Amino acid sequence: MTFVVTQDCVDVKDKSCIEVCPVDCLYEGGRMMYIRPDQCINCGACEAACPMEAIRFEGELEGDEEKFLGINAQFFETQDVPKGGRKLGRIDHDEPFIAHLEHK
Repeated sequence: MTFVVTQDCVDVKDKSCIEVCPVDCLYEGGRMMYIRPDQCINCGACEAACPMEAIRFEGELEGDEEKFLGINAQFFETQDVPKGGRKLGRIDHDEPFIAHLEHK
């Protein structure tokens, strides 16, 4: 199980989540943050820090939010992303679903 960044983060990217993550599993994409599922330790620090309430526990995703489990995972499958989002900085990429959303 893992935490997942959902659509409420698109075009906001507050980044409070990055600052509190003890394992550095949050990464900044072009339009939203992404959680690397194989790094997430399910501590919940990111969920509590997100002012947009855009982060959800995988088991609590509902309806349209469920697709974000795959969107977060695919971000790392389609990119050669080294571990450590804080050091890496912004990755100028988003998954196609995110890239094609209307800007807020």
